Amino acid sequence: MSKKEKLIQAIINNPTNVKFEDLKKILESIGYTAVNRGGSHYVFTKEDCLSLTIPYKRPVKVIYVKQVIKILEEQEDEK
Repeated sequence: MSKKEKLIQAIINNPTNVKFEDLKKILESIGYTAVNRGGSHYVFTKEDCLSLTIPYKRPVKVIYVKQVIKILEEQEDEK
């Protein structure tokens, strides 16, 4: 199991205590780009996908983590 897979599994198992940097790393590994225009929110974009806005806060709120988990599940379904 790779580090990325372990990180994803840890996030799925415990979505209440996730670091912003970990979510950013996962989203960037599947093709999203992060843009911050000086505020507290990052916008993650990917071609042919909806953009995702996540505020930079530690820990990240569960609602944003669940959105990332949903994206990962959809990514798996496409394979």
